[in-house]
Amino acid sequence: MALTASELAQVTAQAEAEYPAECCGVLLVRPGPEGERVLAPCRNVQDELHASDPVKHPRDSRTAYFIDPKDLLAIGRREAQGYAVAVIYHSHIEAGAYFSPPDRKNALIDGEPTYPETVYVVLSVVGKRVVDTRAFAWDPAVRDFVPRTLAAS
Repeated sequence: MALTASELAQVTAQAEAEYPAECCGVLLVRPGPEGERVLAPCRNVQDELHASDPVKHPRDSRTAYFIDPKDLLAIGRREAQGYAVAVIYHSHIEAGAYFSPPDRKNALIDGEPTYPETVYVVLSVVGKRVVDTRAFAWDPAVRDFVPRTLAAS
């Protein structure tokens, strides 16, 4: 299961609240009997990057996301505490819930997935409302991200 119904509701609310910017965040899970889950909404700093260097960062927050480095540090601290990044999510504004070529590029380092066990969730936000949500995961047999069932319970 990628996200529980409650987590999906929180992510949906974030995506709608942050419209017309793409939202982003992660779900961290610590294995064990309690199976601790931490939903961590992140701040999209793409507009700041675009404003500081539009040549290097031609896209703004309506068409891209970049997780705030402070949030990345917090995620790293959780990983050091035994949490794993189970889900990375973001929204597409006025576009479908698909794993785009830039999404794929950002999820790979030298052709290998940065987080091979992570599910990527993409929400389509049209007119301030989430209209579709889809999940994608790395399939080593085809060496690509493929659709997965977004099972929420």
